Amino acid sequence: MASAIASRMSLSSLKRKQSKTFGVRIVTMDAEMEFSCEVKWKGKDLFDLVCRTLGLRETWFFGLQYHVKDTIAWLKMDKKVLDHDVSKEEPITFSFLAKFYPENAEEELVQEITQHLFFLQVKKQILDEDIFCPPEASVLLASYAVQAKYGDYDPNVHKPGFLAQEELLPKRVINLYQMTPEMWEERITAWYAEHRGRPRDEAEMEYLRIAQDLEMYGVNYFSIRNKKGTDLLLGVDALGLHIYDPENKLTPKISFPWNEIRNISYSDKEFAIKPLDKNIVVFKFNSSKLRVNKLILQLCIGNHDLFMRRRRVDSLEVQQMKTQAREEKARKQMERQRLAREKQLREEAEQARDELERRLLQLQEEAQMANEALLRSEETADLLAEKAQIAEEEAKLLAQKAAEAEQEMQRIKVTAIRSEEEKRLMEQKVLEAEMLALKMAEESERRAKEAEQLKQDLQEARESERRAKHKLLEITSRSPYTPTNSTTNAMALDAPSFNFNPENLSFDFKDTDMKRLSMEIEKEKVEYIEKSKHLQEQLNELKTEIESLKLKERETPLDILHSESSERGGSKQSTIKKLTLQSTKSRVAFFEEL
Repeated sequence: MASAIASRMSLSSLKRKQSKTFGVRIVTMDAEMEFSCEVKWKGKDLFDLVCRTLGLRETWFFGLQYHVKDTIAWLKMDKKVLDHDVSKEEPITFSFLAKFYPENAEEELVQEITQHLFFLQVKKQILDEDIFCPPEASVLLASYAVQAKYGDYDPNVHKPGFLAQEELLPKRVINLYQMTPEMWEERITAWYAEHRGRPRDEAEMEYLRIAQDLEMYGVNYFSIRNKKGTDLLLGVDALGLHIYDPENKLTPKISFPWNEIRNISYSDKEFAIKPLDKNIVVFKFNSSKLRVNKLILQLCIGNHDLFMRRRRVDSLEVQQMKTQAREEKARKQMERQRLAREKQLREEAEQARDELERRLLQLQEEAQMANEALLRSEETADLLAEKAQIAEEEAKLLAQKAAEAEQEMQRIKVTAIRSEEEKRLMEQKVLEAEMLALKMAEESERRAKEAEQLKQDLQEARESERRAKHKLLEITSRSPYTPTNSTTNAMALDAPSFNFNPENLSFDFKDTDMKRLSMEIEKEKVEYIEKSKHLQEQLNELKTEIESLKLKERETPLDILHSESSERGGSKQSTIKKLTLQSTKSRVAFFEEL
């Protein structure tokens, strides 16, 4: 079997020698790339190719990582790629990751691509629990991650359940409380809604500002032993070397900033650190493997170089990058202001349009009511005219009957001469006829008055109809779209089309512009301090709110340690500062006695 493996390895090496290129797969935090590399290429050739492809200029933070057995290693820039202890199968896989972390992300990370890659890496480390994050801070960080991905909160779009498939909180935090996913989403969304107006790059930078204050941020841990054989942890980060208890990765027992260290070296598994003060003895420790010592040395050299570099004047390249970044930030700010004005004008125009539509509907309702009133007036007039005509005809008929009765009375008077009886009867009939005639006359007069009254009612109805027609004419003659002066101005500013053409933008960054920008930056700093106080209050409120839902039995040792540290009021910066107040000599002695 051993001979078969040896034959396959020799065959593989033979093929590689015959081939002038080999395949490489580069995995970044959000993409994968494949390249064809020449056999003679060194690590720097491949690294530069990846950086050019990404458009990355802040290369000093990053490296190409690969796995060797149970440890990690970083590709050396001055060594051939194939001379490293990498996999023999193609494509050879490397991870493009941040190798060194900044002391202050906002001041040091210039390019947007650099900020984005750091954001993705730190976010993954927090979710994978490689960086301890307290629950309340986890919720706040999750809200900024949502802002970076989804943009401004819109209740019509971001409805309950839209974060159901997102991984936003460490599993440790979720398991620590009796809270449903809906309850977590509600609290994340409440903070997410407050980040309105922040573009992606600002949301990601806010995430890094908060994350860089976490105790385990940017620290690489290694198991070591001092001269007495005590198991300890060595932490290497941007500030220096820190010694931890293996059970407590949050608070170091001793710290040595980079400006106190003169030299670092190793021999086999023994690591030696020479303090800047030559009167202080070299303190040593042992690591588990030679490979680990190599990794520690790489990280120490790189972090020390960056530590010293930050304290010198920026190089021309960095100055140029920062100038370009400031100009780009100012351009984006002006562009956002322009878009905000466009949006405001559009909203004002839409409000004016809605007001006009509302006024039009109101006028249409008034016109409809006037039409209905006119129809009712016409119907009333027609009914009154019909009644007047009927009354007039009845009056004529009664007058005709009265005339006939009068004629009958005259005829009876002329012919009633025969006898007294007939005379008496005739007188009685005449009397009855007279009474009937009187009654008919009275009825005729009443009917005539009623007809006159109906004529007056008809005239009034026609007058009402005339007034209704006149009002309708006034309403319909008005222009329902005639806006007021303010509306006219808003509509004049509002273009028929809201297309935005970036090519028409031109920016002239004069001295006054830069002074104004500096004042705005200073104002932002003051606002940030105030916001930090408000933010701390919100974090404390959330912590108090969910404290009653905590399952104490599920607390991890780090949770307990962090709670104790918070009660003491300690922070990452204050702890390290306190540790470095002691003399280097006393700290070295303390390390050796642990």
